Amino acid sequence: MTDDPTPSRIFYALAGAVALAFVIVTEPPNAAESAVVIPAPAFDVSVQTEGLQKAILAGGCFWGVQAVFQHVQGVSQAVSGYSGGTSATANYDAVSNGITNHAETVEVTFDPKVISYGRILQIFFSVAHNPTELDQQGPDIGRHYRSNIFYTSDEQKRVAEAYIAQLDRLKVFNDPIVTRLDKFEAFYPAEDDHQDYATRYPDNPYIMLYDLPKIGSLRRLLPDVYRPEPVTVAASAGK
Repeated sequence: MTDDPTPSRIFYALAGAVALAFVIVTEPPNAAESAVVIPAPAFDVSVQTEGLQKAILAGGCFWGVQAVFQHVQGVSQAVSGYSGGTSATANYDAVSNGITNHAETVEVTFDPKVISYGRILQIFFSVAHNPTELDQQGPDIGRHYRSNIFYTSDEQKRVAEAYIAQLDRLKVFNDPIVTRLDKFEAFYPAEDDHQDYATRYPDNPYIMLYDLPKIGSLRRLLPDVYRPEPVTVAASAGK
């Protein structure tokens, strides 16, 4: 495993190892988050203005959601963080203890001339997480792991609502989509320790089991949007 002596990372590694052993014994790897091919949205956001846009998405542990969108063409940055609660509780210890209204969230900055908001949602629903799991993703349980879209405009809200209705109508998934739609209020970046986690620690057992398969599914199912080299927070900050 990658050398990392910090106590927090040791804890994550041990937790990942326990999760790996448990899942191998009880269920096929990644069974709860198997990616599926889904249709593109019939209704999408129109490109009317210049400049970058943001999609604010929560879909379980932010390590994996961030990793997926870091490999998407047209995405200039994907940052792990927290949305849904207040600035006073926007920290990993409080959020992971379930004492806040926050969800682990990823702020995706993208060029709408390269990839649309609807296409971002297609990736979100198909390979980034399982939208039919209520307040959990795989072994991660709690409201902070919920499926949640924080829309930044009325148009984003309409696209998300229409797309969820479309996917449920077509019965793309075996169960109904439980993704929440909430108006975006604020995004608080997570601690540096949680940024680019999957890129920095690909041999962490948790990443190997739950997150690297998502990147593989993106490459396999949506090859036209896949980029081999991830765009990282560290590179964007010039570190």
